[in-house]
Amino acid sequence: MKSTDKTLPTDLKLADFLCFAVYSTNLAFGKAYKPMLEQLGLTYTQYITIVALWEEDNQTVGSLGEKLFLESNTLTPILKKLEAMGYVMRQRDPEDERQVRISLTGNGRQLRNELPDNGMLETGLEPEEFVQMQKAIVRLRNNLIRSTNADK
Repeated sequence: MKSTDKTLPTDLKLADFLCFAVYSTNLAFGKAYKPMLEQLGLTYTQYITIVALWEEDNQTVGSLGEKLFLESNTLTPILKKLEAMGYVMRQRDPEDERQVRISLTGNGRQLRNELPDNGMLETGLEPEEFVQMQKAIVRLRNNLIRSTNADK
């Protein structure tokens, strides 16, 4: 339901803002994953990059960036670090040398046995609630992207 009234109540508190709830939840996820990721020497962004490559190996930097919602100038240093750690290989695409392809190494594939699943247990949500929440957040993200793209 869209409101045509653009004025906000004057008694809004920080806890009333959906954006803050999402932001602070993201911080909480970071804290939940931090001990496990620190043992492996990974950041959260490196972790989700590896997860995206488990889903589809041998992607271009561009397609990987789209999945992760990261620009290539943000993603490239992450990929360089993962390559230095021995988890990925970066190679020019032989069919289009302008493209760089990212592939997991054996060590990168092996991480799947050491890294957690989708974090459902840490949330305390029942499986059905987890699925509903994840779908609602994805819908929210997509709506926000669509609305910001409509302004361009």
